[in-house]
Amino acid sequence: MRRKVIALFLLVPVTPVFLQAQGPPNPDPSLNITLQDALERAMKYGAQVETANIALQLAKEDLRQARAAKLPTANGLNQFIYTEGNGTPSGVFIANDGVHVYNEQLLGHEDLLALMRRGEIRQAQAAAAVARAKADVALRGLNATVVQDYYGVADAQRKLQNAQTSLTEAQHFLDITQKQERGGEAAHADVIKAQIQVQQRHRDLQDAQLAIEKAKDALAVLIFPTLRSDYTIVDDMAQLPILPALPEVIARAHTNSPDLRAAEAGLSQARAGVSVSKYAYLPSFGLDVAYGIDANQFAAQTDYSTFATGRSTFPAIQVPFRQNLGYSAQATLNIPLWDWGSIHSKVKQASLRERQAEVDLSLTQRQLEAQLATNYQEAQTALMQVDSLRSSSDLSAESLRLTLLRYQAGEATSLEVVDAQTTASLARNAYDDGLLRYRVAMATLQTLTGTF
Repeated sequence: MRRKVIALFLLVPVTPVFLQAQGPPNPDPSLNITLQDALERAMKYGAQVETANIALQLAKEDLRQARAAKLPTANGLNQFIYTEGNGTPSGVFIANDGVHVYNEQLLGHEDLLALMRRGEIRQAQAAAAVARAKADVALRGLNATVVQDYYGVADAQRKLQNAQTSLTEAQHFLDITQKQERGGEAAHADVIKAQIQVQQRHRDLQDAQLAIEKAKDALAVLIFPTLRSDYTIVDDMAQLPILPALPEVIARAHTNSPDLRAAEAGLSQARAGVSVSKYAYLPSFGLDVAYGIDANQFAAQTDYSTFATGRSTFPAIQVPFRQNLGYSAQATLNIPLWDWGSIHSKVKQASLRERQAEVDLSLTQRQLEAQLATNYQEAQTALMQVDSLRSSSDLSAESLRLTLLRYQAGEATSLEVVDAQTTASLARNAYDDGLLRYRVAMATLQTLTGTF
């Protein structure tokens, strides 16, 4: 009978205890990334932040243009007009006042009433404030993503260690069952169950290694100019940051929230837009000054007899010379009288945008308060559960040790050992998930309160 048992044992494939899943290539030990390093790298290489910064620069240029629009402008006019001759001094086109017309003038223009209008500048300033707040939103949102991905890598590394520990435990149990079977103290069914457990732990180890590669790739996209995975991170997940009191969190959020600042700046921009649209109801008063030459000769004054007026259609009175260099000024007052309601429509549009901005601000405030309450409760619950999860992990490890001793003494079954191993593995992973949950909740709170 003993020979039959031995023969049956030889026919069953046994997983060698020395079998280990092939790990990822060794990372560069010199590239050890801390959380602060990751945040700085993400700020440097993050496309979202770069896009938001470009939008901010565009808004600043709009503000510069709005300020420049209130100041006088100067232009240089350089023009030569040739008109077909017809035997008269003016040529074919009498409006040109001669066959040759030279215009060399310095032109200055200013809308005098624009000096008293500040709406365009206020609107551009509000737009710049919106862009600046959105840049902060993008940066802090990126920071939150980096924190989540960073601790996602740490969590994956911890779970790889857990998988290796579980594999070692399963291999140890397989070794015990094989020895006890050879001594006639255990059934071959216990060996088979231990083999199945070892095979499952090998698969778990492979999945854990794959999870690390995925997590590192997700983080590398944010912190490197090219995709790479030959780096390590500093695992400080167990160093839990202090959760501030809820009133302090709410006060910080109302003071520093970039989303709230963006909504408030959007309302200011919309209100300034209403003022700007109403300017169309008002008259405009422009002053234009020209200095230079507008004559048939390119000279400050003629050196030969010419018409006194410079116009061939006037009486032909000739003088020894005529001054061509001089200045002229023109004042223009435009009063809007009738435009088929287009100005009123633009004002109404601006008022609707203001109303929409008020609705957006109110919604942003309510959403911020709801997100603060939800995420604070999430962080508070996660923090309270960390100690419990740590205790469960320690208790499950002790339970596995005692169950294994009882099995060796013949007081427990292999099913109890396998169940204890599974419980210990789940408890270790649950503890690490609890740490990750708290870190992510804190990152979200820091994003909402603008305290990164």
